[in-house]
Amino acid sequence: MTNEQIVNEETAMVKEQLLKELETIISVEQINTDYEALYDASSDRYNKYAKAKKVLDVPMPMAIVYPHSTEEVQALLNFCNKHKINVIPRSGRTATEGGLENWKEIALVIDGSRMNQIIKIDPYNMQATVQAGVKLQTLEDELRKIGYTTGHSPQSKPVAQYGGLLATRSIGQFSTLYGAIEDMVVGLECVFPNGHVSRIKNVPRRAGGPDIRHIVIGNEGTLCYITEVTIKIFKYYPENNVFHGYLIKDIDTGIKVLREVIANGFRPSVARVYSEEDARQHFSHFYKDKCVLIFMTEGPIGIVKATNEAIEEAVTKFQEGIVEKVEDQLIENWFNNLNWTQAHIDREIQNMIDHSKHDGFTTEVSADWENITKIYHNVMKRVKEEFDRFEDITMLGGHSSHSYLNGTNMYFVYNYNINCAPEDEMRIYHHPIQTIIVEETLKLGGSMCHHHGIGKYRSEWTLEEHGSAYYMLEKLKEAFDPNGIMNFGTIFPQEEGLKYIKG
Repeated sequence: MTNEQIVNEETAMVKEQLLKELETIISVEQINTDYEALYDASSDRYNKYAKAKKVLDVPMPMAIVYPHSTEEVQALLNFCNKHKINVIPRSGRTATEGGLENWKEIALVIDGSRMNQIIKIDPYNMQATVQAGVKLQTLEDELRKIGYTTGHSPQSKPVAQYGGLLATRSIGQFSTLYGAIEDMVVGLECVFPNGHVSRIKNVPRRAGGPDIRHIVIGNEGTLCYITEVTIKIFKYYPENNVFHGYLIKDIDTGIKVLREVIANGFRPSVARVYSEEDARQHFSHFYKDKCVLIFMTEGPIGIVKATNEAIEEAVTKFQEGIVEKVEDQLIENWFNNLNWTQAHIDREIQNMIDHSKHDGFTTEVSADWENITKIYHNVMKRVKEEFDRFEDITMLGGHSSHSYLNGTNMYFVYNYNINCAPEDEMRIYHHPIQTIIVEETLKLGGSMCHHHGIGKYRSEWTLEEHGSAYYMLEKLKEAFDPNGIMNFGTIFPQEEGLKYIKG
């Protein structure tokens, strides 16, 4: 028997013993050891091609468990902490940066989807409290019945769950008006690896030291497990929605118009500009080889009217870059069909398998107004000049979709034909392109990750992203997860993980 066989046999025995002990903590029906389920749980949407081709080369977790309560999460984390088991917190399964991928031989996925109760909807205090496994769409549907909205609308809205939304610091398509998830969270409950349960109370603001909510929001399952959240809710005025669309000469013009509107104090719910290449795949019926600029305004009628006027004034100011106005209905029709469904995800993966191509890979970054277009043009130039497989790229472009007083984001989008073994796709295609994007962003002081998070596949740049402030992040990990059981390899760079990133 080889050393590898001996190690594998010993690992199998340890897993068997741990699973028996696990059955004393939760019921057997809450433990899933089905091979296909475990293979699926080995990674998220990041390595989806290799996963779909059944060649994903990462360890499978020993089980997926489904707690029903905070107390069961507490017991599970105590169990994992005692036995040094890698914990992968999961909720919604829409992560895109490898945050759910497993890099340890002995690991447990704790799935919060059965903690799915809406605890309270409180219109007078403009907030709602839910368990971590509540789907965003489920809460949105309940709020719409009484004239309210979450204001949160990522493309994953039909399937995303609140635990994952908080853990990944998510953002939605209406963020310019309503903010991102960190702007919406009022209070929350979470469990740390030693079993300690922390509850942050629901108040509009306080000055009681640092804002400890932000230890939890965006932790990507590396510090704690989120079990409950209270968020703000907003009044809903669908009858006042107005859409604006324009064909424009270049992405620079679009960024200038976005800045003009936002810097003047107005907050359209949607404010976007698409490059010609990215516009082609979204607006093929009207884009005419031009960039596309989009706005949507919503809210009380007075605010909507004022914002519409501000948009028209900004467009007039930069009229030399405007080609023509697009019919409002065309923009509305496109937007109404933008969100994912599970069927959409399944079709996307099947299309990859059938045609050996990847459509829709993204790397999202952010920077100030001055540098965002410099980053965009530098990336386009470098990818075209330096990427060895450029002939396989079928689309390379980008769009800005989340703007702030002092800057905006840029979503780089790239599609390509896959002319290599499935297990080599990320190393040969995605990683080299993403490396260029990250390098050019960091050079000009931007952030390498605007809202998808670091996951495991941007962790090699975590230190460069944070610089001297990494000290603060590192000390949080040491304090809250001294045994290192929480989501090994995510956010925090690990030498052991480079074999998965670079092959």
